[in-house]
Amino acid sequence: MDYKYLGKDMTPDTLKDMKPQERVELCSELRDKILKTVAANGGHLASNLGTVELTVALLSVFDYQTDKIVFDVGHQSYSYKLLTGRFDRFDTLRQKDGISGFPRISESPYDAFDTGHSSTSISAAMGIARARDLEGKKNNVVAVIGDGALTGGLAYEAINDLGHAKTRMMIILNDNEMSIDKNVGGLSKYLSKLRISSGYISAKQTTESFLRKLGFFGRGLIKIILAIKDFFRFLLYRKKPSIFEDLGLVYYGPVDGHDIEDLIKAFDAAKDIKAPVLIHVLTQKGKGYAPAESNPSDYHGVGPFDLETGVSNAGKSSYTTVFAGAMTELAAHNNKLVAISAAMTLGTGLDNFQMKFPSRFFDCGIAEEHCVTMAGGLAVSGFIPVVAIYSSFLQRAYDEMITDCCYMNSHVVFAIDRSGFVGNDGHTHHGLLDISYLNSMTNMTVLSPRDYKDLVFCLNYAVDNVKGPVAIRYPRGTSPFEQTGPLYKYLGDCVKPHLVQDYGNDFALISTGRISEEADKALEILKEKKVYGKHIYVSLIKPVPASSIIELLGDVKNVFSIEEGIISGGFGEALERELQVAGRSGEVIPFGVKDPMVRAMSQKEQIAYCGLDGDSVAASIMEELKR
Repeated sequence: MDYKYLGKDMTPDTLKDMKPQERVELCSELRDKILKTVAANGGHLASNLGTVELTVALLSVFDYQTDKIVFDVGHQSYSYKLLTGRFDRFDTLRQKDGISGFPRISESPYDAFDTGHSSTSISAAMGIARARDLEGKKNNVVAVIGDGALTGGLAYEAINDLGHAKTRMMIILNDNEMSIDKNVGGLSKYLSKLRISSGYISAKQTTESFLRKLGFFGRGLIKIILAIKDFFRFLLYRKKPSIFEDLGLVYYGPVDGHDIEDLIKAFDAAKDIKAPVLIHVLTQKGKGYAPAESNPSDYHGVGPFDLETGVSNAGKSSYTTVFAGAMTELAAHNNKLVAISAAMTLGTGLDNFQMKFPSRFFDCGIAEEHCVTMAGGLAVSGFIPVVAIYSSFLQRAYDEMITDCCYMNSHVVFAIDRSGFVGNDGHTHHGLLDISYLNSMTNMTVLSPRDYKDLVFCLNYAVDNVKGPVAIRYPRGTSPFEQTGPLYKYLGDCVKPHLVQDYGNDFALISTGRISEEADKALEILKEKKVYGKHIYVSLIKPVPASSIIELLGDVKNVFSIEEGIISGGFGEALERELQVAGRSGEVIPFGVKDPMVRAMSQKEQIAYCGLDGDSVAASIMEELKR
C-alpha cells in the first residue's frame, strides 16, 4: 500500500510543519503499517497501537537528532522506528538479520538506550541527563514509562533520586491502566483518581515568576501561597493529590494521549521548565483495532495472525498451559498451595487458578523482588508458594532468591517459564542464564523437564517431595515430543536419569530439558554413519545424580552434554565436576550457548545458530571423536 505521508522520506523534521489534520492521517497510516507488519511477523501490538499519537507528538516537539527519548521496556517503539529512518526495513521486524522489536543503539543513532525489561527508563534517562549537565549541553531528555512499569521498584528509586537532585528532564507517564494484564495495586487506584487542571503548570509558572520579581516579599508570598494550596488540598482530598509533587517533581496532567495537539501543547509548555517534570498521559491500549481494544492482554505479544479473524489461542497446548492445568489440579487437593505472579497472570497461565482459588492467588505487579521475598514469608508460615515468572525477568530477584529463600531452606517453588531460547523477542528475553545462576544457589533443587508429562511429574515432585527451594525451568511454546504415554511410572522417577537410546559405547550424550530432542536426532544421524552412542536424559540438574549417571555410562569414555543455556556455570560444567567427585575421571565436553547475545529469529533458527541442532551436534561429536 502506498501511503500519503508515511514512507522512507518521512522524518520527524517533516512532522513539525504538518497541519493538525495531516498528523491525524499520518497516525492512521502508522496504525495500518504496524497492524499489517505484526500480523505477518508477530510482535507487540496493543502497546504500539496505544502510543501512536504520543510518539507523533513527541517527535513534533523534540529534536530527534539531539534530544534523547528513552522508552521503558521498548515494546511501544514501533511508531518511533517508522518515523526515524527504518520504514524501508520495517517488514524485517523481529526477523533474522532484521530490525529489533525494541530500541537498540546498535540499530539506530536515534535510539537512546537498549531496553527490553520494565521500569528502567527513568534511571537510564537520569544518567543521560546528568551526563548532559556534566558536558554543559542543553538538550532535552525524556523517559516514556507506562503505569504498569511504574509499579516496579526501580522506577521509584529513580524518582526519589530525581526529586532530590532536581535534574532537568521529563517523564511521560503513559497511563493505559495496563501492564500486560490489568494493573493491580494501590498505585493503579491512585492514578485512576488523580486529576489536575490542564492550565496548572502555566498558571503556576507565571505566578511564581511574577512573585519572584518582588524580591524578598515575593518569595515570602510564594511560601504562604504554597501553604494555603496544601491546606485546601487537604480539605478537599484529605491528602495531596499528587504523590509526584511530594517527591519533588512538577506534575502536569492528565492529558488525552490521543489528542496530538493537546499533547504538543503540553510538551511545549513543559520542556523548558528547569526542573524534573512528569506529564500524565491517558491512552487506550490497542487503539484503532477493535479486537485489541476489547482484549488488550490477548494482543500484548502475538505471533502471526489473520487481521480479519484476530488472534485465537483456543485449544493450543504449550508448556505454560500444561503447567497451569497441573497447578489447578494440585491446588484442589492441597489448600496450602498458593500461586504468585508478577503482572503476568495470563502469560504464566495462572488466570484459571486465579478464578478457582482467588484467595490463594497473588498478583504483585511488576515487582519480582517483592514476589520472591513475599513467597519466603509465606513459606516460613507453612504455605507452599509457587512463584511463576519468566526466566529473564526472574534475574531481577537473584538476591532475594538467595537471602530470603535459599539461606533459610524455605520450600518455595519457582516455576520458571520461557527458559532457553524465546525466539523473536531476542536477547533481552532469552532464559539462557537460569541454569547458571540457579547452580550458584545453596539448597536449591533444579529440574528441567523434557516434555509435558515430564513437567507435570516435576511439578508434583517439587510440591510434594522437596523440602527446600526448588526451581522448574521450562521453555516457551509447544513440546516437540509425541505424548504416547507417561515417561515415568512413579513420581520419584522424574529425578532419575533415563537411558533414552542405547546404540553402543562409542560415546554418550547427556541431555536435559527440551533440547534433548536434538540429542535424539544427533544419535540417529551418527548411527547412519556407523557411530553408535548412548543418549542419557536427565531432568534433575541440581544436585546432579552423578552415581546413577555413572551406572548408565558403563564403559563409555567419550562423554558429551547438551543444554539450552550458557556453558559457563551450566549443566555441563556441573556434570563434569560431580562425576569426578563421584569417582569417574575424564572430561565432559559441553554443547551449549557460548554468548547469550543471540538476536531475534525463530527458536529453531536460534538453536541452529548456536550449533545445538541435531546436525550440528552430530558433526561436532564426529569431529571430537576423530581427535
